[in-house]
Amino acid sequence: GLLINAFPFFTWGSIAGNATPSLWDRIADRPHHLRYTGVLQRIGLAYVAGALLTMRGSLTRLVAIVVSLLFGYWFAVTLLPVPDSGILGALTLNTHDRNLGAWLDRLIIGESHTWVGSVTWDPEGLLSTIPAIATVILGVFAGRWIASPRPLADRIAGLCAIGALAMVAALMWHWSFPINKNLWTSSYVLFTAGMACVALGACLWVIDVQRVRWWTSPWVVFGVNPIVAFAGSGVLARLIYSIIFVTAPGGKRIPLEQAMYQTLFASWLDPRNASLAFALLTVAVWYAILLVLYKKKIILKV
Repeated sequence: GLLINAFPFFTWGSIAGNATPSLWDRIADRPHHLRYTGVLQRIGLAYVAGALLTMRGSLTRLVAIVVSLLFGYWFAVTLLPVPDSGILGALTLNTHDRNLGAWLDRLIIGESHTWVGSVTWDPEGLLSTIPAIATVILGVFAGRWIASPRPLADRIAGLCAIGALAMVAALMWHWSFPINKNLWTSSYVLFTAGMACVALGACLWVIDVQRVRWWTSPWVVFGVNPIVAFAGSGVLARLIYSIIFVTAPGGKRIPLEQAMYQTLFASWLDPRNASLAFALLTVAVWYAILLVLYKKKIILKV
């Protein structure tokens, strides 16, 4: 995650106070603006904590841990005042940069190392990683249930039932603690876990009971090499959005992504459909790459 964030390992834009930076200046400046957090970093932290917490202990203990994480996070971000303003946390949940998590990110990480799209807060911040650990543990519960020796019909029914109950509980919790991805709220954890259980149950029923499998191949291709798709698409996006520029008609320099978008799609589609078409093209390109790796039995794992 840090390597992806650091790519291409030099500052490609302007540098404050240096009108003509050399390559070394750009390389030396990059660590000062490196984003520390990210999706892969959160997965890494949450998996380490989740693994350590679930290696030993009874189901009752693990349930107690999940409850403590979700309720503890709820109480912290709603009942504690945000230090820099003194405003009760519950009154800042509808803001991006005034809540307790944003304050903690600015205090520990600093605005130079948060997501460039937000600056004063980070969508994968430190405090919201705590309930993400609960997401991992709920996944462990689901995995152990699926791997149990019970009849397949019972496992499917259990997944769908607990998933539906979790979503209902989350929607009720939403009244006081909104379902919010950026804050990774406890209600969000419960709702997404419920949706995942229902989706897993549906897949088990369609694939293993009804044996309707003709549609699964693309998902297998993506599923066996997800780190390649994630890391590769992130690097490619940085290249075509920010690094590689081309000369457009009229002599203006524009990012390669903008040139491709305007030439291939915006010239004949409305903006919404042009954006969708560009996204589908990106998915198709990575599917082709991963299909080659899949056929050659090249699988990269972390």
